[in-house]
Amino acid sequence: MSPELSATNEAASARDPSRPSPSDRTRDAFAKSPTFIPNLPDLNLPDLGEAEATLLDLAKVFSSSAAKSPVSPKQEPGDQHTPNLEAKYRALLEQIPAVVFMAYLDRGISEAYVSPQIEAALGYSREEWLEDPVRWYQRIHPDDKQRWSLEAAEMFLSGKPLRSSYRVIARDGRIIWFHCDARMMRHANGEPWFIHGVAFDISDLKRSESELQDERNVVSAILDTVGALVVVLDQEGRIIRFNRASELTTGYSLEEVRGKRIWDLFLLPDEVSRFKVIFQQMSSDVLPQEYQSYWVTRHKSHRLIAWSSTMLPGSNGTPNLVIATGIDITEREQLEKAILNISAREQRRIGQDLHDGLGQHLTGIAFMAKVHEAKLAEKHVDETTDAAKLVRLVNEAIHKTRELARGLLPVVSDEHGLMSALQLWATEVEDIFNVPCRFQCDTPVLVRDDEVATHLYHIAQEAVHNAIKHGHPHNILICLTANHGRGTLLVKDDGTGFAVVRESSQGMGLHIMNYRAGMIGGTLDVRPDPIRGTAVTCTFPIHTQ
Repeated sequence: MSPELSATNEAASARDPSRPSPSDRTRDAFAKSPTFIPNLPDLNLPDLGEAEATLLDLAKVFSSSAAKSPVSPKQEPGDQHTPNLEAKYRALLEQIPAVVFMAYLDRGISEAYVSPQIEAALGYSREEWLEDPVRWYQRIHPDDKQRWSLEAAEMFLSGKPLRSSYRVIARDGRIIWFHCDARMMRHANGEPWFIHGVAFDISDLKRSESELQDERNVVSAILDTVGALVVVLDQEGRIIRFNRASELTTGYSLEEVRGKRIWDLFLLPDEVSRFKVIFQQMSSDVLPQEYQSYWVTRHKSHRLIAWSSTMLPGSNGTPNLVIATGIDITEREQLEKAILNISAREQRRIGQDLHDGLGQHLTGIAFMAKVHEAKLAEKHVDETTDAAKLVRLVNEAIHKTRELARGLLPVVSDEHGLMSALQLWATEVEDIFNVPCRFQCDTPVLVRDDEVATHLYHIAQEAVHNAIKHGHPHNILICLTANHGRGTLLVKDDGTGFAVVRESSQGMGLHIMNYRAGMIGGTLDVRPDPIRGTAVTCTFPIHTQ
């Protein structure tokens, strides 16, 4: 017979020898139950009905012992001092803002104790609570009863402490959450002596947890339903959160990417270094930062993502998490590129038609008018002056037509076309704006792609316009260089400098230059010149074929 239940077994046997003792019923119930508790590797715990029967038997034993002497004959040495000690102990316990309880397993109900906080918590007086040994069990919330029954039965059987949180229904119907710590103490000979414990009201904590969980659920629902990619990174660049849109775009689930560095999964090799620099800036600045990068999906396709990122500081203000929100602009970028290519083709076609069609037609008219003027002059006819005027007007029309054609087709379809166009543009700047402008190209830079050459020409054109409009420079330099398959277009002035550029940084001109640089696979950098003025640098790939 197990020593844990020896006292209750003796009392039950004395009352009804033919009736199995609680310990026998408990042992038999445990032997029949299929329920297995991992904390007890060699025991099967009872189901709900069997656990309830065990607890009710223990309660009846406890109630029946009330008729006996309040002091057990099996007192420990020194038990004569127990009343004084218990009085002091109880006085101390009643100051604790929790429900403290104690019940002897070998004495009557008069020896049980529950602190006065039971009335404030549940609306029952101590006397009402103690007069019914199973009231506590009856007031446990139905959804928590089975779990509590199994945990309590485990404590009685194994002697392990009971630590549990569950709901109790108060007298007025309120639901109170308690966290209970209970322990069964034993005599020196191992027999059960008494149970004592403390129950804390954690209703406010549970409400806060529930509200926090509701808020988390709302945030999670929002993150998983928005079309934008949302990625949360720690200070090492490891992925903490990865929403549904990110999973659909990349083909990876959160479980597959959690804890991995973002640049090890999605970035192109030549973008890793640039991204790490951007990431360090994000980690030290709470202001949002915008940038674009290509992501490589599970299927090896490339998606262009426009990111806006910010740093979420911790409670002490130090960097904590980086939150990045991205929009997949791959299709939009492809569509914009197609539209721009169509526009460029149409411009070239119109320019070519003006130059080869209308221009040649006007040239023929001018030639015929010149011949007619000569014939009239030979005959000394008075209309000779009108004919000369007609020739002059036709020649002016030819000149304007060529200017229109050159504006629509600034770069000649030739690998030297960009250099020729930039040289001509520098000359026109001096003539039109009266600002010294010099084109420098020490080594020929051969750009065979007409679209790339046209974009570069327009970037230089816009940079010069911005310098003249905002910087009021005395000199402008347009420089074209190439090195190891990369070309560099530099437009530098000695104007008022970067402050003016910052003020106009949201203008359409800078956006267009950035867009054109992106269209040719390049990057644009605008910064103050170390000495004076502003330097606009566009770096681009040079394709040999």
